[in-house]
Amino acid sequence: MHFAVICKDRPGGLELRARTRADHLVYLEPYRDRILFAGPFLAAGSDNSIGGLIVIDLPDLDAARAFAGGDPYAVAGLFETVEVLPWRKVIPS
Repeated sequence: MHFAVICKDRPGGLELRARTRADHLVYLEPYRDRILFAGPFLAAGSDNSIGGLIVIDLPDLDAARAFAGGDPYAVAGLFETVEVLPWRKVIPS
């Protein structure tokens, strides 16, 4: 089943994001074949990350929540909000 993990950074989190990025990428590596797509949200008019989106194939909602909670960004306290929602691809078919 697919899940969208939608994370928004807490204000002033850019430095923390930069410090924990390498650990975040290492954490994602074992999930590479399950991640449909992923990437950061950007502040309007800049390349600064302000959150992120990961769409991932996992067995159930509990697994998706555990995945989101184990992300080094989440562990470090970067996120102001995290939503984990079931997701279905429709277009393109």
